[in-house]
Amino acid sequence: MSQIYAVNQKPQHEILFKREETNPILAALHWPYPVNSVFNPGAVMLEDGTTLLLCRVEDRSGLSHFCVARSKDGISDWVVDKKPTLSPDPSNHPEETWGIEDPRITYLPEKKEYAVAYTAYSMAGPCVSIVLTKDFRRFNRVGMVMPPLNKDAALLSHKIGGKWAMIHRPTTPKYSHIWISFSPDLKHWGEHKMILRSRRGPWWDSDKIGLSPPVIKTSEGWLMIYHSVRQTASGAIYRIGMALFDLGCHQTCLRRSDTWVFSPEEDYERNGDVGNVVFPCGYTLAEDGDTVRLYYGGADTCIGVATGSLRHLLNWLHDNSKIMDQDDISLKESDYG
Repeated sequence: MSQIYAVNQKPQHEILFKREETNPILAALHWPYPVNSVFNPGAVMLEDGTTLLLCRVEDRSGLSHFCVARSKDGISDWVVDKKPTLSPDPSNHPEETWGIEDPRITYLPEKKEYAVAYTAYSMAGPCVSIVLTKDFRRFNRVGMVMPPLNKDAALLSHKIGGKWAMIHRPTTPKYSHIWISFSPDLKHWGEHKMILRSRRGPWWDSDKIGLSPPVIKTSEGWLMIYHSVRQTASGAIYRIGMALFDLGCHQTCLRRSDTWVFSPEEDYERNGDVGNVVFPCGYTLAEDGDTVRLYYGGADTCIGVATGSLRHLLNWLHDNSKIMDQDDISLKESDYG
């Protein structure tokens, strides 16, 4: 006689990010003009408390542009720009010939502007570009700052040693690790250093890793939420992990999560244009300094939001990570592919 096993509907892991019950909060059906999909938004909370999402929107040609959506509570009643907010400009910026993707927003107090680092999809592959804005209506392109193949970039909010800092993810034929680079003017970048390496073997973050939203400054260090790509027999799975970096030395990783903290579980995350993907590009931090809302793309098709406690995240990371040493992040010749 065959046995029937009951499926345990309760998660077997600690929930660090709680999904909003109304997820997905934004999708193509909410758009005022025809599009294929809406996902991977940058996020910022404006001075009046409004949440602004700079959404990646893929049109029905297959190319992406950016469109702003605003909400008073960050969950519902989104007001979407009636036309694309920022479109590719291949005539003046040929690196954008195949679209612009995955924006990450950082406010720069020194410049009193928002810096948006994004993937410009050139005919040679993805590269990193930067645009500056004060109001998300008028934009000033800095242009391409990292050549192909590179993506998953975000700036830090302040200078280090008189220079701007940017985290990004170059790709070699074999590996994809997370790096940091420095610039005196946001245009010219150097002093490149790898700061977090993808693991090997069967690990959940063994093939590719990349920055998700911009890093979060905490009392214990800079909290990095990063995504991983693991190749399996049925395709890739995108999951989310965390790492903590030293406040005084942004290149020094103190801790790294042993396991993932957020992964595709819901139907809108498992099924879509690209299945089994959760991909955050933005977050907001509430006035209490603790409540974090993570805005993410689900299956490259829609947008979801999940809420966590910054204090809880740090406590969990302390209990579920190892202390890093130089061998964990040092670059080896083989890592160049």
